[in-house]
Amino acid sequence: MIEDEPRIADFVTHGLEGAGYAVTHAADGELGLACARERAHTVVILDAMLPKLDGFELLRLMRQDGNTTPVIMLSAKVDLPYRLLGFETGADDYLPKPFFMEELVARIKAVLHRHSAPVHTTPQVLHIGGLSLNLITRKAQWQDVSAALSPREFSLLEYLMQSPGQIFSRKKILAHVWEIDFDPETNVVDVCIQRIKRKLGRKSESAPLPIESVRGVGYRIRTQEAL
Repeated sequence: MIEDEPRIADFVTHGLEGAGYAVTHAADGELGLACARERAHTVVILDAMLPKLDGFELLRLMRQDGNTTPVIMLSAKVDLPYRLLGFETGADDYLPKPFFMEELVARIKAVLHRHSAPVHTTPQVLHIGGLSLNLITRKAQWQDVSAALSPREFSLLEYLMQSPGQIFSRKKILAHVWEIDFDPETNVVDVCIQRIKRKLGRKSESAPLPIESVRGVGYRIRTQEAL
């Protein structure tokens, strides 16, 4: 947990320990980032407004490091632009302050359930042409380039690859990947797609990554026949 307000830190620590979780607390952004880099954690509870390094920048650096640990952001800033910024940066959930401990525990369980490795997943690796996605390690590979994906990037790419050739609207992608059941004026889907493309790159102009934007509709994974 990365939280600078002692009262909230104590409240969350006692609540999570009472629910059976072991809690490591960092009181500012720099300490929180160092803690995230030093050891693995099951989930990160991250305050948005922190001294020394704010939560949005901290999360950006975590994802830049390839750290795919699920992150739940806490913030008194409840306006839609801030929530979308959190999701665009790589958060898995965004909980406004004040909140009930029971809701935080429920959201932790939901996030961990979404990102737990499937027990009976067949196949364990999705293949579309030269693009592959390992459902266990959550790594993607395009031709000779391999990259670890953030939880959102993984969920989005898996969603597209499960139905190659099918066009998914941004609204459907938001509902499935971000669990947002409305269509705000946001480019969060496009930003996530661009992050995937940057990570995997392009081997050559003649062999672009087979994530296709369908103007005015959404995205799809091109099938071999359409390449």
